[in-house]
Amino acid sequence: MLFFSLSVFASDNNEEAWEALREGRAVLILRHALAPGTGDPTGFDINDCSTQRNLNDTGRAQAGAWKSFLEGHGITEARVFSSQWCRCLDTARGMNVGEVTEWPSLNSFFGNRGKGPLQTRQTISLVNELEAGAPVILVSHQVNTTALTGVYPSSNEGVILALPLSESPTVLARVSPGR
Repeated sequence: MLFFSLSVFASDNNEEAWEALREGRAVLILRHALAPGTGDPTGFDINDCSTQRNLNDTGRAQAGAWKSFLEGHGITEARVFSSQWCRCLDTARGMNVGEVTEWPSLNSFFGNRGKGPLQTRQTISLVNELEAGAPVILVSHQVNTTALTGVYPSSNEGVILALPLSESPTVLARVSPGR
């Protein structure tokens, strides 16, 4: 019961984390919305969504829920960076809070864990090099989010991290529009 209470607190009542995100002192990284299954099917092609695990109806609704959730926390537009996997791009576009830019460092390394440390360092560098501006949202995968944050997120769950990022970032909150 205590875990549930802490989870709700982090999701809905951490105004300091939301303020940091709005003010550019934090970044939000989230796991893509629901795409049933694990990993990617045999024959996966990054350029062909029909060969990938994709969002289902629930996942598309989850992605769309981010817009009002973010607006409720004072964020109406953001700089959105995404993995090139279709389920991440569809989540990022479904959020409808800003133009989506593909970042290969956010691509899943589930099938090749050896790439994880390099991609994590690349993501840290890319985020830390961004100029001041609208809030930053990263849409990625469970393995990427866990490698960066130490948090094992559910589908469509995000983590607000203090800036500048490091290999041991400060987790300010775990958030999700469905909680």
